[in-house]
Amino acid sequence: MTLVNVTVTDPYGRLVTGLEQNNFRMFEDGVEQEIVRFSSEDVPISIGVIFDMSGSMVDKVDKSRLAAVQFFQTANPQDEFFLVNFNDRAQLASPFTASVEDLQNRLMFTAAHGRTALLDGIYLGLSQIKGAHNTKKALLIISDGGDNHSRYSELDIRNYSKESDVQIYAIGLYEVGGGPTVEEREGPALLGELTTMTGGRAFRVNGLNDLPDIATKISMELRNQYVVGYRPSARAHDGKWRKVKVKLRPPKGLPPLTVYARSGYFAPGH
Repeated sequence: MTLVNVTVTDPYGRLVTGLEQNNFRMFEDGVEQEIVRFSSEDVPISIGVIFDMSGSMVDKVDKSRLAAVQFFQTANPQDEFFLVNFNDRAQLASPFTASVEDLQNRLMFTAAHGRTALLDGIYLGLSQIKGAHNTKKALLIISDGGDNHSRYSELDIRNYSKESDVQIYAIGLYEVGGGPTVEEREGPALLGELTTMTGGRAFRVNGLNDLPDIATKISMELRNQYVVGYRPSARAHDGKWRKVKVKLRPPKGLPPLTVYARSGYFAPGH
């Protein structure tokens, strides 16, 4: 069975809840699939927060911490979190825990300095999430842009994300006009691509005061998704990438809706 998390929004970016199974159509490699499972209840989530502590974050780090805390505080009792910080290198600041207090403390005692190993931070997050206890998994990246100090490449991260069945969300604190460095200018494109591919979303923050609201919005979104399940008609265990596309048959009278879901998955190997 292949399960796909789906977010639906209206033209104003607001969540659309209350849709039924017959409002969804599921395609794999262009072939329509029979939906055999459908739910929209809030399930426990395993989440990793990937937090930028590089030097360029000095003026933004206090508000970013608040956003992370806000995100943790909207949790359910069965949720679990871990925290990865990165600057010159990525480190696991807290392994999986359900204690929001513990995470808050870990966040408070870190100072922003050094360079930006963003890709290494994401890689560490993706490897940590493998130990998750919940089937629903997500990463939230809070960063002000690109990478200038990673061992892993964008291609590594893309491939690893494809294998991981994890939704990646990002809060980007970008300078208007893209920032002074090439990395900062390329950051939005990289985070945009990773989030789109995994069925998450990237949010661009214009004012630092918007941060906690956006963190709450992402938390709400993760808890108001539809899960659509089907048994692929292509049964081959060939390890190949299968493209997934979710389409809507919206109820009459609704404005145009937008669907967010992962772009595919690897079939099982031999």
